[in-house]
Amino acid sequence: MTHIAVYPGTFDPIHLGHVDIAARAASIFDSLVVAVYNRPAKNLLFTVEERVALAREALASFPNIRVVSYGGLTVEFARQVGAQAIVRGLRVISDFELEYQMALTNRQLASEIEVVCLMTRQSHAFLSSSIVKEIALLDGDVSNMVSPHVAAALAIKRDERAARQEPIPLVSLRD
Repeated sequence: MTHIAVYPGTFDPIHLGHVDIAARAASIFDSLVVAVYNRPAKNLLFTVEERVALAREALASFPNIRVVSYGGLTVEFARQVGAQAIVRGLRVISDFELEYQMALTNRQLASEIEVVCLMTRQSHAFLSSSIVKEIALLDGDVSNMVSPHVAAALAIKRDERAARQEPIPLVSLRD
């Protein structure tokens, strides 16, 4: 039996923490499907096509990883691809609370699909796509947070937003 897992997320953009979780999951499962959610209720910087392309390039060295987009319930997508597990990454305690709730909900919807949570490496614990975007859009150095092609794509988005004089969404400043 081939053991297949799905690693879902928005990956806007994919960063080294995501790559680390995907690589580790790919060493556990025969096949890993990195599933890029196509319609999240989030302020996205990249289109779904761009997010898929960035993820494919970031994960190109892993022969048992494929990257696709999907919509709808993650458990239904997992069923469609024949997955036995959903992989999630955990960075901080608050991630655990949300992932625990989602795992219980997914078990209610699809009891045959396990949820496997992998703890991020300490060196990536601070990373989030929102923080990476903010730093990049403010012309900060993200070279130790993302692959070079992702840094280049972020620089293009920064320049496009600057040309249109679009505001930069900040996560580091709270009311």
